[in-house]
Amino acid sequence: MDARGVKLTPQTQRKCRLAEIVQYKCDVEMGHQGQPQFHCWPVPRIFRICPGRPAVEMTRFVKVDMSTGEISVPPESSQTLPEGKPWRDVKCYDDKLEELL
Repeated sequence: MDARGVKLTPQTQRKCRLAEIVQYKCDVEMGHQGQPQFHCWPVPRIFRICPGRPAVEMTRFVKVDMSTGEISVPPESSQTLPEGKPWRDVKCYDDKLEELL
């Protein structure tokens, strides 16, 4: 079962797919001559995408073979995944924004 209590069958799991995106974290440092120097590092993120359900980030749960790049998902990860929700349901409050309203 997944976090919502939905039973994951082999057919359901086959419909799901893994997707990877690479984001970058960058820092800016001032060089010797006062020029900004940018240093960026890749941050790969793995998501499980199933039809009719929000994508769930799996990065913490997957195992990556560094020599081949092959990704494997441990079977027990389905028991520990957080519940995904559509972006329209995600609420983020910024104190500064609230002060302006």
